[in-house]
Amino acid sequence: MAFYRFFLDLINFFGNRRLRRVLMGFAMRFWTTSLAIFCLLPGGTGGHVAAQVALPPVALPDPGRILPPLPEVDAGRLTGLGDQLAQVRLDRITGLVRANRDSIELDERGEAAVRGVLVASGVDAAMIARAGEAGFALIDRERIEGLDLDIARFRVPDGRSLGRARRQLARLLPEAGVDADNLYFASGPGGALPGGALAAATGSGKASLGLIDGGVAAHPSVAGRVEQRGFAKGAPSASRHGTAVASLLIGDGGVTGAAPGQRLLAADVYGTDPAGGNASAIARALGWLAQSGVAVTTISLVGPDNRLLSTAVSRAQARGMLIVAAVGNDGPAAPPSFPASCKGVLAVTGVDRKGRALPEAGRALHVDFAAPGEAVLAATGTASTDRLRGTSFAAPLVAGRLALRYPAPSVDRIGPAVTALVLEARDLGKKGRDKVYGHGLICGSCGGR
Repeated sequence: MAFYRFFLDLINFFGNRRLRRVLMGFAMRFWTTSLAIFCLLPGGTGGHVAAQVALPPVALPDPGRILPPLPEVDAGRLTGLGDQLAQVRLDRITGLVRANRDSIELDERGEAAVRGVLVASGVDAAMIARAGEAGFALIDRERIEGLDLDIARFRVPDGRSLGRARRQLARLLPEAGVDADNLYFASGPGGALPGGALAAATGSGKASLGLIDGGVAAHPSVAGRVEQRGFAKGAPSASRHGTAVASLLIGDGGVTGAAPGQRLLAADVYGTDPAGGNASAIARALGWLAQSGVAVTTISLVGPDNRLLSTAVSRAQARGMLIVAAVGNDGPAAPPSFPASCKGVLAVTGVDRKGRALPEAGRALHVDFAAPGEAVLAATGTASTDRLRGTSFAAPLVAGRLALRYPAPSVDRIGPAVTALVLEARDLGKKGRDKVYGHGLICGSCGGR
């Protein structure tokens, strides 16, 4: 690792792009080879990984996350905007809770979650009995196939807040991962399409791309190439946001995506449920996509850190899935967005026509790539298109380009695929990888530019 760090410092020291690229390629090959050797060593994770042909929990060579912290984005362009966006975010959450008090409440951080429910992973019968004795009634148990993940849902005892109950159950079950069932929001304009026909798949063929979002409408640009499954009440149900992201992934025709003509598995985690888009639904969706052999999954949703979400993400990564997520549009003053901030997830920000970061772009614990996020041409219904703005519409452009290099889950292909994407990126901002644009701009001419 010390040797690898040395190369990262060396890569970023040189201003010459061609030389940086050569060094980056060597460093990536060194990392991939070292990782493979480590996985085969006795006492490491090698036996388990080799048996499953899977990745370790931190699934992605990520040089940027071991570099020293870089300066924040120039605050001069964001004067006053951060506070406005923070208030918009707060109003969105409180408005949702106020309108759906029977199904949604706030956790101790002020984040939206399913009312009266706690979710625990890694529990056994003895733990469930212990929780029951303390007043936490078991709602149900579930095994998420594809992730080999067992979860249990508990009812919060009457008279206790969600936050207080979570802390109590976490103390009671220290071996388990206990959290609220937090909700995640689309990071771009959306909305339902009542009565809209759903896209469907015809013929046969394996999909290398996955999408976790709302349902996808039957727009001509995606016709015959989208298989959908619902993970919420009333799902799958066509949505504007899900349709737009899908078209930017695989659109071919009036809307051209980053991987035109490809097939797509789309998981609708919203449906018609006010408490849709929760961590449990996302975990189930990841299980379906992993079980189906999807290589690259786009999640243009944002929300808080959550134990179930992070566990599901790491389990999917351990099966070779690469996950691309948007950083959101809540501004740099908002808390770090998840799943973009999860380890190994490729976090994507959006840029305008001049290659500048969108001032409303949210923040994550890291940023890996940028892509067009302003005036992006996307499908928005069964027969409509629109120019959209937001980091939601940047993420699928990166995911589509990555899928062309990584069509199937395979450990030994991750290094070369990510390296190729890094080399494709056009450097923006400060020379080399930076905190605003990551490795640089991907698919700069995409999105109808």
